[in-house]
Amino acid sequence: MHRLRNALDRLLGYATTLVAAMVIAACASSGGNTSVAPASSPQAMPAAAAVLPSWREGRSRDMIIRFVNDVTREGSPSYVPAAERIAVFDNDGTLWSEQPLYFQFVFMLDEVKAAAPKHPEWRNNPAFRALAAHDQAALAGQHKELMKLIAVANSGMTVDEYDSAIRAWLASAKHPRFGRPYTELVYQPQLELLAYLRANGFKTYIVSGGTIEFMRVFAQRVYGIPPEQVIGSSQIVKYEMRDGKPALVREPKIDFVDDGPGKPVGIYRNIGRRPLLAFGNSDGDLQMLQYTAAQPGPHLALIVHHDDAAREFAYDRQSKVGKLDKAWDEALAKGWIVVSMKDDWNVIYPPARDSSVFSGACGCIAKGEQQ
Repeated sequence: MHRLRNALDRLLGYATTLVAAMVIAACASSGGNTSVAPASSPQAMPAAAAVLPSWREGRSRDMIIRFVNDVTREGSPSYVPAAERIAVFDNDGTLWSEQPLYFQFVFMLDEVKAAAPKHPEWRNNPAFRALAAHDQAALAGQHKELMKLIAVANSGMTVDEYDSAIRAWLASAKHPRFGRPYTELVYQPQLELLAYLRANGFKTYIVSGGTIEFMRVFAQRVYGIPPEQVIGSSQIVKYEMRDGKPALVREPKIDFVDDGPGKPVGIYRNIGRRPLLAFGNSDGDLQMLQYTAAQPGPHLALIVHHDDAAREFAYDRQSKVGKLDKAWDEALAKGWIVVSMKDDWNVIYPPARDSSVFSGACGCIAKGEQQ
């Protein structure tokens, strides 16, 4: 349990007091790339407005298109065969929002409440009492006990049962500020970029600190990324017979944490190739970006800077969720592309839908789905 708590602390990445404050809130509701070939001629460049319509004209969009053009054009000094075109994306804060609380953590807290009837002993648990009463002051001092409750509520079931719980939650839960399903709070410019890369022979992966069990449920329908191309943290599962049938059962133990220095390890274990392109948004992505940028061949490292409080959220160095500090400094020093959400993106989210992504009607990504 001690190992699980430590891993969850690292995975979720914020202080005890912030956990308490955000739980209550949730419950109540630039530089270039020197390895790229010289600029291609305007005639060779595809129409940016057609391939990335939600990206504003500017250096960030132009560098992405130039890079893709250079590595895919036969005869180019930077040409890379299709089999080697790997692009990796963080999820939280890079492909969808992560404020005011990581979406998966909101789900895990809701699982605690859903499991409460099966655990009458929790009535005397100070963390559960504080959570149920929305008592911020009391919850601030119960971080350890809260993590224990989360571990119990999110283990013991089969992986199929947990999958069903995630699907049901995603179909009904809504963001406290925007009032939209969480799977609609994906970034439209990034959906276009994923489709653009795949149309040019790239294989796209998610490499995130979130768990594979959670992300695999929606990754293909929302991002066009199949479950086998989702790399994330994982919980130990064991094989056993239940009611005479084979089953995989979740245990309250962390198997692998795919965050920070764990991301290059996850890439090596699951892909076996170093990415050409890596896109993140926080210090948790620093090592993945370093790993991508360290290769001698063509590469592109990008960071989303959340600087749009009006349309999404504005945060960076001081944030406890998605902190961008060391990675920002390194991006500026090494010429990585820092994408300004405020200046580089025309829109943030796709148009609102009347029905859930899991009704089969979302269509958040219309083309370029990975096969």
